[in-house]
Amino acid sequence: MNMTHYMELLATNQPWNLILFMVVPIVLAETIAVTELYILYTRHYDGPVRMLNRMCSITVGIYFTGVFIYLFTTAVVPITAQQAWRGPADIIAVGFYLLGIVPLLGLALVDLNILGRGRSPHGKMAIHAGLVALFLVVGHIAMIFGMLDPAVLDARAVGGHSH
Repeated sequence: MNMTHYMELLATNQPWNLILFMVVPIVLAETIAVTELYILYTRHYDGPVRMLNRMCSITVGIYFTGVFIYLFTTAVVPITAQQAWRGPADIIAVGFYLLGIVPLLGLALVDLNILGRGRSPHGKMAIHAGLVALFLVVGHIAMIFGMLDPAVLDARAVGGHSH
């Protein structure tokens, strides 16, 4: 079976690429999601749970910015320059994975008081929760298309018409 570049990245250099590109950001994001539910339910906007939530948000935002820059320069640019994309599923998987920079960096910016400045603690958590939800959506789209055989969506690979 063919692999998307997303799956190839995770499968190469086991277990390190899996840890660096999947485990670290997902564990931090899931910690944020779980603590976010607690904070929003209890409305305890300070204390150890909020501190953990804030620490994870800032860490994942900074960490994923590094991942984004690294993968964009070492994978996306060369793959695009060589016209080596493996079809729509490949582009969607990599694109949505990298799109994770928007919500993850956004979380850090909220907790660094750059985004949402002047809002109440509850208002900031509303932005935070929306960014967590956005990350869950883009992350799952990346995973779904990343696990797909890229030939499934590529008409050229399944005998598409040529004129």
